[in-house]
Amino acid sequence: MKTSILKRNNVNVQGQGNQTLIFAHGFGADQTVWRHVACAFESNYRIVLFDYVGAGKSDLTAYSRSRYSSLYGYAEDLLDLCAELNLTQSIFVGHSVSAMIGLLASLIEPERFSRLIFIGASPRYLNDVGYYGGFEQSDLDAIYAAMSANYEAWACGFFASLLMGNPDRPSLAREFANTLVAVRPDIALALARTIFQSDYRAELLRLTVPTLIVQSSNDKAVPPEVGEYMASKIPKSQLVNINAEGHLPHLSAPDEVVRAISAYL
Repeated sequence: MKTSILKRNNVNVQGQGNQTLIFAHGFGADQTVWRHVACAFESNYRIVLFDYVGAGKSDLTAYSRSRYSSLYGYAEDLLDLCAELNLTQSIFVGHSVSAMIGLLASLIEPERFSRLIFIGASPRYLNDVGYYGGFEQSDLDAIYAAMSANYEAWACGFFASLLMGNPDRPSLAREFANTLVAVRPDIALALARTIFQSDYRAELLRLTVPTLIVQSSNDKAVPPEVGEYMASKIPKSQLVNINAEGHLPHLSAPDEVVRAISAYL
């Protein structure tokens, strides 16, 4: 069982320390996205990096459409990983969709986590009555159609640049595009639908683990109203706005992310 879990999620453990930091990547990325941030904590923390099934060097044979039709499948994988490594009271750092995966995992087994750190997180991407998530259903339908028509063109020509921002640094968008196109198109489309159509707003109120919400500026996927909403709903939460553009600040402004995490810890 040990080999299957570590192979399934391409788990890598590094660093030293009594407390563990788990870094979880977002949609279209893999664990390499954390390289600029994780290294800042290696001397004082045990670092756990992994790839979700379908991403990076994970075991693609483990992918099941039924298991991963909701984020609970990914949350179960995270808890499998924690159990295998005997992790309790760890610090979970989740980007984008990983924030909600960490939320679900902490509701199931709260003893696994002492703190949660959400970067570019959203419990609901669709606009609703009294809630601004940033997208209308027509926006999302257009995304699904473009992904279905020509996934590589969508990833490289539009989505990577939109989410990354920082147009004066095109190498950042190229890096994100490279990990995006590495995901099998059918898996990417299924996950995109799961993410964008989900609604975890009710679960925010149930979260008991202290949580830091890190919000960057000009994030095309997560407007500032979402960060403020989460901070108002999660009981033990703290919102920090950092000087970083785009949806992947751990790539575009890693020093800002490191400072926010360090200040919280």
